[in-house]
Amino acid sequence: MNAETDSTAHHEVVRSAGVVSLAVLGSRLTGLLREIVMARLFGAGMAYDAFLLAFRIPNLTRDLFAEGALSSAFVPTFAEYLVRKGQAAARELANQVATALIVVVGSLCLLGIFFSPGLVWLLAPGWVSEAAKFELAVRMTRVMFPFLLLVALAAQAMGILNACQQFGLPASASTFFNLGSLGFGLLIGFGLGPYLGLPPIEGMAYGVLLGGMLQLGGQLPSLWRRGFRYRPQLDWSHPGLRQIIRLMAPALLGSAAVQINVLVNTNFASTVIDPLRGPDGPVSWLSYAFRFMQLPLGLFGVAIASATLPAISRSAASGDLEQFRDTLSRSLGLVFLLTLPSSVGLAVLGRPLIGAIYEGGRFEPYDTIQTAHALTAYAVGLAGYAAVKVLTPGFYALGDARTPMLVSLCSILVNYIAAWSMTRRAGMGHTGLALATSIVMLFSVVALFWKMRERLGELHGRRLASSLLRIGVASAAMGLVVAGCCQPLETQLGAGRLASLVQLALGVPLGAGCYYWLCRALRVGELESASRALAVPLARLLRATAANGPGA
Repeated sequence: MNAETDSTAHHEVVRSAGVVSLAVLGSRLTGLLREIVMARLFGAGMAYDAFLLAFRIPNLTRDLFAEGALSSAFVPTFAEYLVRKGQAAARELANQVATALIVVVGSLCLLGIFFSPGLVWLLAPGWVSEAAKFELAVRMTRVMFPFLLLVALAAQAMGILNACQQFGLPASASTFFNLGSLGFGLLIGFGLGPYLGLPPIEGMAYGVLLGGMLQLGGQLPSLWRRGFRYRPQLDWSHPGLRQIIRLMAPALLGSAAVQINVLVNTNFASTVIDPLRGPDGPVSWLSYAFRFMQLPLGLFGVAIASATLPAISRSAASGDLEQFRDTLSRSLGLVFLLTLPSSVGLAVLGRPLIGAIYEGGRFEPYDTIQTAHALTAYAVGLAGYAAVKVLTPGFYALGDARTPMLVSLCSILVNYIAAWSMTRRAGMGHTGLALATSIVMLFSVVALFWKMRERLGELHGRRLASSLLRIGVASAAMGLVVAGCCQPLETQLGAGRLASLVQLALGVPLGAGCYYWLCRALRVGELESASRALAVPLARLLRATAANGPGA
């Protein structure tokens, strides 16, 4: 494999990542809009705590069957079928997987609806003494559990389209969910709710279910145009389906470990007693903070991972490990270039960012402060979280689901020790739980990188370390400049909305310009790739829009 071919493969990943980033930007912005409306209407109290817990329960299994094990096992296998056996065999495999999902995940949804009280008790034992909060969480869990099946099928549709080199529309599917869940939720909760006897927050739960239908339905026309129309087929002896199940088995254990970490942290959060708010607030503050984490994580981590997986799957299928190695290493460099400054920016500008966007209505200044503390702690692990998104699918592309599973299982112990230490010993409350999540992500990325390096012999580690050092220096210097210029403004203007807006208006362009100049001065090689990732796909999307196309 020569350098020109490696460069071509990398540029393909960069262009695809740029397309996904632009699409994810729309998704994250609409998601943020949804959170703003929820914050203004419900604040950080009993109702929204119950909604978040109810939504989290199907989300736990969603990560198992959709964004986690299924995607990582399905995409490499489906790409292999496309490359080696043609589209007809790939269509058959897609039908086999979809039917299996309907049978297995549909049954799981029915069980989840029946056992919802036990699930709520398991996640939030501290709420048992609060009957109204507990019962509300149980009702909304039952409403939202079928969302799991819808999002699992949507994830499979996304995998098919990504393997066919269509990235824009699948990455935009979450936009359909955000807008649909918000619109339907407001209609049911505030329009029809008084006539149906539903509290407004419960109407938002029905909105989630209808938004999931839009997330799946929005991708179906593109699948049909590519010749993929669902036909019920189920043969458990089908070699492709068996390969996916074989890859998913350890992947399920690995993803289950991640969900155990979520379970542990939610359990800890339900017992946190805030000095001012008591038991109401910590779950909501963590959720609001993580919403800001999802913007750079989706724009950079998920986007680059989505573009990298089909490319490295094709390299693995053709036995070209040099191209696999080069593509994976360059993708990690791109992740660090974009997420490290994002981490610093969220830590430095977290309070004005949250104050400008969320504060108002039932979301009070105290909520802003507590959410900002959690955001700073989450930001510590952002780069690790994004890098894990890229590294984990790499093992599945190589047919190795065991290594990510073992790392995830080890993370259970790391998470429990960190969460217990931060909340019970250090007394950091919900902020300690966010920091424990960051510690787990940093542990995971180090362990996965070390094992991948063992597997491939080398992973261009010196080049990556050099880039990481330069990016770290540039990010730290940027943070000092922004903090030095913006934080005095809070002293002069106070902590209101005006001060937040002024700090953001000054800090964001100052930080971006400072970071870009420092990276150029330090000769960070990934900077040119990032520029292409934003410029080339934007032009393609504009041309596609002008031609009334479906997306990139």
